[in-house]
Amino acid sequence: MRTDGRQDNEIRNIIINPEIIIHAEGSVEIHTGNTKVLCTASVEERIPKWLQGAGKGWVSAEYGMLPRSTHTRMRRDKAANSGRTQEISRLIARSLRAGIDLNLLGERQISIDCDVIQADGGTRTAAITGGFVALGMAIQFLMDQNQITTNPLKGCIAATSVGLKGDRALLDLNYDEDSNIGTDMNFVMNDKGEFIEIQGTAETEPFNFQHLQLMIERATKGCQALMAEQKKILGDLV
Repeated sequence: MRTDGRQDNEIRNIIINPEIIIHAEGSVEIHTGNTKVLCTASVEERIPKWLQGAGKGWVSAEYGMLPRSTHTRMRRDKAANSGRTQEISRLIARSLRAGIDLNLLGERQISIDCDVIQADGGTRTAAITGGFVALGMAIQFLMDQNQITTNPLKGCIAATSVGLKGDRALLDLNYDEDSNIGTDMNFVMNDKGEFIEIQGTAETEPFNFQHLQLMIERATKGCQALMAEQKKILGDLV
């Protein structure tokens, strides 16, 4: 039994609350267990200079953690400027761009902001999962306003973590598990069962092919459950 009573192949309780911020074209607050992330999508009628004239759009992302989202207060400037923050921001943007046809977006940018309100493991994966829903809501806004005529979304994008503890593969790690796990992996997937990104490190002992297969099976099940929750909000859009 795990520290929070879940089975090895069980994700944490998922809540996705839409339309949290009235000013944003898309917004959700996603809870994965005790981890809470606010994700907003902002439509901007501009694109990076290197894309100007190419006839397609862009999706960017910024990730941050509030000072008391963790056990002890972190300085706001330190959290915003760390290498970890920049790396996660790029991961979120890459993941979300894999779920959209940028040629159908027109010469505009959708910026996804992911702010961690409370951290208990899996903040980057929650940001990707919630960020995609916010992105979808922004796409719906553009279609409702007749600013785009064809839905550019290719399908759902979701992410989860799997950790290896001995021969056990634990799905969707909380902080206590993540800080004491032997191998930690993050999986980003689409609803075709394809992988967009896999990040993994053996913290203590190396893992073998059978372990990797089990972790992939766990991640696939977890992402499928997350996508089912996304589709409850986005409906026919995905």
